[in-house]
Amino acid sequence: MIKNIISGIKAYFGAFSLVSKLKLWKYFAIPMLISFVTAIAVFGSAYALSDNIGNFIAKIWIWDWGKETFSSISNVIGGLIIIVIGLILFKHIIMALSAPFMSPVSEKIEAHFTGNVPHTHRNTSFMQQLWRGIKINGRNLIMELLLTIPILLLKFIPVVNIFSTILLFLIQAYYAGFGNIDYTLERHFQYKESLQFVRNHRGLAIGNGIVFILFLLIPVIGVILVLPLSVTAASIKTVEALQIKKNSVNAA
Repeated sequence: MIKNIISGIKAYFGAFSLVSKLKLWKYFAIPMLISFVTAIAVFGSAYALSDNIGNFIAKIWIWDWGKETFSSISNVIGGLIIIVIGLILFKHIIMALSAPFMSPVSEKIEAHFTGNVPHTHRNTSFMQQLWRGIKINGRNLIMELLLTIPILLLKFIPVVNIFSTILLFLIQAYYAGFGNIDYTLERHFQYKESLQFVRNHRGLAIGNGIVFILFLLIPVIGVILVLPLSVTAASIKTVEALQIKKNSVNAA
C-alpha cells in the first residue's frame, strides 16, 4: 500500500512535461474553466454559510457555563465542515463534468506508452463518457459523505480529532484519485469491474489524490492546474497497472 501511494505521488513529477510533449493542453481548456467557475460557486457559497453552521452547532450547548468556549469551538468546527464538504462537492462536480474531455487525454497517454494505435478498447460517445463520469462520481460522493459525516463528529473529542483529520484527508484523497483513474478505466472496464480495479489499487488512488487535494490549497493556480496534472499522473500509473495485469494474465 505505502509503495503504491508513493508511486502515485511520483507520477506527478513527469506530468507537466508529458502534457507539453504530447500537446495535450488544448484538451484542458474547458475543464480548467469548469474547475475555476465551480470553485467560485462552491467555495463562495461555503464561505457565506460558515457562520450559520457554527451558530447552529453552538445551539447544542444549552448550559451557561462554558457556552462561550463551546461557541468558539463550534465556529472552528463549522468552518472545517464547510471546507470539507466544499472540497468533496468541488472535486466530484469537476471530475464528473470533465469526463468527456479527460478521456481523450488518457487515451493519448495510453497510446504514447503502449503504442496501441488504434486501440482495441471500448468505443464510447461523449454522452456515454459524461454519464459514466456522473455515475462514478455520484456514487463516490455518496460514499464519501457517509464516511465523512461520522468522522467530523469525532472533532469534538480531544486527541482523537487529530487522527480524524488524517483519516479525513486520506478519504478525500482516495476518492479524488478514484475519479482520475476511472478516465482510463472507462475504455477498458464496465462500471463494476472498474470499482474492483480501484479497490485492488487503493494505494495508487490515494497517492494521486494526496497531491490533488494539496493542489487545491494553492490559491487560483492550484484550482486551474489540478485536473491537467492529476489526470495525467493517474493515466500514467493506470496504464502501467493495466499492462502489468495484462502480462500476468498472458503469462498464466
